[in-house]
Amino acid sequence: MAHRVYIDGHAGTTGLRIREWLANRNDLALATLADADRKDPAARREQVRDADVAVLCLPDDAAREAVAWAEGSGTRILDTSTAHRIDDDWVYGLPELAPGQREAIRTGDRVANPGCYASGFILAARPLIDAGLLEAGAALSCHALSGYSGGGRPMIENWEDPRSGLADLGYAAPYALDRQHKHVPEMLHYSGLTAEPQFLPAVGPFRCGMRIQLPLHADRLAPGTTGKQVWEALEARYRGEPFLRLHPLADPLDSNERSFDPEACNGTNRIELHVVPHPSGHVLLVVILDNLGKGAAGVAIQSLNLMLGRPETEALQT
Repeated sequence: MAHRVYIDGHAGTTGLRIREWLANRNDLALATLADADRKDPAARREQVRDADVAVLCLPDDAAREAVAWAEGSGTRILDTSTAHRIDDDWVYGLPELAPGQREAIRTGDRVANPGCYASGFILAARPLIDAGLLEAGAALSCHALSGYSGGGRPMIENWEDPRSGLADLGYAAPYALDRQHKHVPEMLHYSGLTAEPQFLPAVGPFRCGMRIQLPLHADRLAPGTTGKQVWEALEARYRGEPFLRLHPLADPLDSNERSFDPEACNGTNRIELHVVPHPSGHVLLVVILDNLGKGAAGVAIQSLNLMLGRPETEALQT
């Protein structure tokens, strides 16, 4: 029997991508509401309660409301909002996070999808802290660049409006410099850090794609730590991961203008990690992913596959 999966918020950027990538699955009965009903609370509540898994692609308050509807129904929830990401009663839906995380997702009734920036930051930093190569109390900064689809429909419409002139912008536009970005709490909670990182996000004149840069000063690494040791710690953690590619260590660096293309993983659930040593002892970590792929819809489908006992890679491109 096909599993009944309801996507609440299927018209948003994440919901659209999830629906597109699940469209040809014959093991799922994919439920959505017609446009006339998709904002009707009664119709949505019925769909949530009838589903085996409800995938919530909603603003935070609407997600909390939908979770309350599911109480007592037996429906399992996969929430892509930020509402429950650091709630200890929820499983963080990042399968590569740590040993045992896949099993927690597989058996979880409430799974919170990670944020796109947070996924890259955590997967880069966490293995180094676990291995003792990076101080948990290190004061880190993180520079990140995203395609404008990461801001949802309002940002997409603004960047694609010919009157804005943003399509021809010749540089990345920083944002959220005066407030805590919504991904910072989960970056801190799951990375193993005890000090909040300084997060510097920016938007570029392209629809999808993401590049996260995590500079590690030599003084924040364990004494004597080399780029090779950093690379080896990441390789040991992620060996055999189907969606994570650690690039070979190149020392001295062999790169050009296209080496760290933020659009390199677009259309896939792949995430790429680069380790870039510096002669002074500093190390730069660079992470590439599709902000709507591995950063949103793709990782949600990974978790959905685990929750339904399906192969984790089903319907996902590497």
